[in-house]
Amino acid sequence: MKLALIGAGRIGKVHAEAIAAQPEITLAAVADFYRPAAEELAAQYGSRVMDAEEVFTSPSIDAVLIASSTPTHADYLEQAARGGKAVLCEKPIDLDLARTREALKVLTEHPVTCALGFNRRHDPQFGAFKKGLEEGRIGTLETLTIISRDPTPPPADYVAASGGLFRDMMIHDFDMARWLLDEPITHIQAAGSCLIDPAIGDAGDVDTAMVTLTTASGRLCHINNSRRACYGYDQRIEAFGSSGMLQAQNESETRLRFTGEPGQVEEKPKWFFLQRYAEAYGREVADFARAWREQREPLASAEDGLEALRLAEAAELSLREGRRVALDEIR
Repeated sequence: MKLALIGAGRIGKVHAEAIAAQPEITLAAVADFYRPAAEELAAQYGSRVMDAEEVFTSPSIDAVLIASSTPTHADYLEQAARGGKAVLCEKPIDLDLARTREALKVLTEHPVTCALGFNRRHDPQFGAFKKGLEEGRIGTLETLTIISRDPTPPPADYVAASGGLFRDMMIHDFDMARWLLDEPITHIQAAGSCLIDPAIGDAGDVDTAMVTLTTASGRLCHINNSRRACYGYDQRIEAFGSSGMLQAQNESETRLRFTGEPGQVEEKPKWFFLQRYAEAYGREVADFARAWREQREPLASAEDGLEALRLAEAAELSLREGRRVALDEIR
């Protein structure tokens, strides 16, 4: 696969490193609105610089990885599909549900392999967790608990443009809930507060939130988000069922635990997503390339992106109106 990377910022650099580690993928080009950033990243990996528009028409490019700013995602995804390029797009496709549906319509009219950047599905521990559920290790799944806490809050100016906690942060947890529950989610109840940074509240968002999802069969999922965890990046999942419980734990650098007279001491979790999900990013781009070669669906699709955004919209409505929301209300 000859792949062009659009976006040479922080997440683009993460993807470039992941691409370079895959023997079946060549980083054929880098594009960025800020050309010096593209030139620096291209030089680092022995690639070349292209304009984004050239990427979509060049016969030397098989696929595009969209890691540019969120407002560009939908347009670039549509251009990739119309140009016959396979596409891996960072989440979200767009912050607006209607605009996201328009992009999916273009994918229907111009079918190409399309993966969405829900990298957590590719994490080895979470993959083993999913397999354990499928193999019935805990019997019938009854409740699912997802904890996701960032180490430090983002700047208020980022919050104002991010779409808010539900669309920017919890959207990953909504996707994990859908993936692990493997059953239609019918209702959602959200609560949120601004407990960490008043500037986030002034920007119209919350920095602490809890959401309860209910599935068609009555299974319950609780999602707990915070924009601050002083000890590092807190990423844990628990599934409770009729025959037991599965728990996915935080990752530290070595997983060492000291036990002595003072007690037990474990290392802090890895600091942020760049460290915690480094392996998952590699697995994500590898799955994308295999899906393209094998002409199959990738592990996370554009449709998964749409459905996670629907849950984010429902959570926003629930918080705003202080009520339980049926997902059917979000069209």
